Formats: sequence, structure tokens, C-alpha cells
Amino acid sequence: MALSRREIAKDVVQQSAEAAISTAGRISAILFDGARRITTEIGTFGTEIFEIREASKRAGEDAEAANPDDVV
Repeated sequence: MALSRREIAKDVVQQSAEAAISTAGRISAILFDGARRITTEIGTFGTEIFEIREASKRAGEDAEAANPDDVV
């Protein structure tokens, strides 16, 4: 038995919708993964800034302890 035009049209619409939904899902996954990676990098940068600040503070304290007569 041959398929009717309506059944063929229904299959085309169904397959097109499935393809669109699959593509949207993959694009969403890419975007969410990108956002996660960006957040991780920003957090890593923040940690580095805190570490640099602490190292600078310790270096200043060490310099002050080694040369208490120097005015900074």
C-alpha cells in the first residue's frame, strides 16, 4: 500500500522537527559548556590575583622586617 500525501507530509514535518530539536540541543550544550569554561577561567584568574596580592603583602612585610629603618 502506497503512502498518502498527508502521511508523507506528516513524516517530513516530524523528521524536520526532530532534526531542529536535536540541533538546538547540541547548540545549547555548546553554549552551556562555554559558559562553564568562562566561569572557571574567571575564577582561576581571581585566585591568581588573590595569591599575587598575598605574596606582595608578605614580600613587603619581609622587606620591612629586614630593613626596619627604611621608610616606604
